[in-house]
Amino acid sequence: MHASPVIFASDHAGLFLKESLISYLEGLNRLTEDLGPRSEKSTDYPSYAAKLCHRVQETDGLGILICGTGLGMSMTANRFSGIRAALCSNEYMARMARKHNDANVLCLGSRMLGIDLATNVLDAFLGSEFEGGRHQRRVDLIESVAC
Repeated sequence: MHASPVIFASDHAGLFLKESLISYLEGLNRLTEDLGPRSEKSTDYPSYAAKLCHRVQETDGLGILICGTGLGMSMTANRFSGIRAALCSNEYMARMARKHNDANVLCLGSRMLGIDLATNVLDAFLGSEFEGGRHQRRVDLIESVAC
């Protein structure tokens, strides 16, 4: 079992996919943390993205943000220092986000991906490690040019 939990948050549109992915990971004995929401009542995605980003900053863990397209979550998350959020729609993107960009937040669109593909993307993201080397210089540049 991995020490730090995978941290999840969504808006109302991402609720079902979020709950499905949490159940999947818990079935694999992975620790998870759900920052909400808990119902399909309309919510504002920036609030949940902010909660998750603060938690990732505190724990140095990995986060998963889910909204209808993943766009709003990724735009919001990337406003936070030290957060490298990647909107991924396939396994290759998720692997490269971790290996080359040291992404620490995966953004998914619940209206863009079915559960099977979303699960595969999640597995690729969580199963990949940052390669460092020449990629570290580029990741450092991301922080240095951020406003």
